[in-house]
Amino acid sequence: MSSTEENITRVYTINLGRAWITPEHKRTDRVVNMIKEFAEKHMKSSEIKLDQDLNRQVWSRGKTNPPRKVRVKMVKDEDDVVTVSLYEEPTESAPTPAPTTETAAPSTEGKLTEETKAEEQKTK
Repeated sequence: MSSTEENITRVYTINLGRAWITPEHKRTDRVVNMIKEFAEKHMKSSEIKLDQDLNRQVWSRGKTNPPRKVRVKMVKDEDDVVTVSLYEEPTESAPTPAPTTETAAPSTEGKLTEETKAEEQKTK
């Protein structure tokens, strides 16, 4: 790869269920190796680094009970180093409604709500 290329970023969900065919006390070790193998295959690089947060997530339930699947983000930089980290979904903030004007006539035809009654009494 030339040094002028930019980083390549991809998001994958890795199925780790095959780790359960290994002995109980080796499962999480196997999961770490499976993630590295997956990254090597899909990102075409032999230098793989796991992010600290991903490692903590994999090891959070101990050596015998790793997660069945994990969602990761892989970033390949100019030096062919692939960094695998947990994928955080971008949070969508709800669009703020347009401010309403107080001068508009109430939409309830003839029926005044409690709020409008209170406002009318204040203005009198």
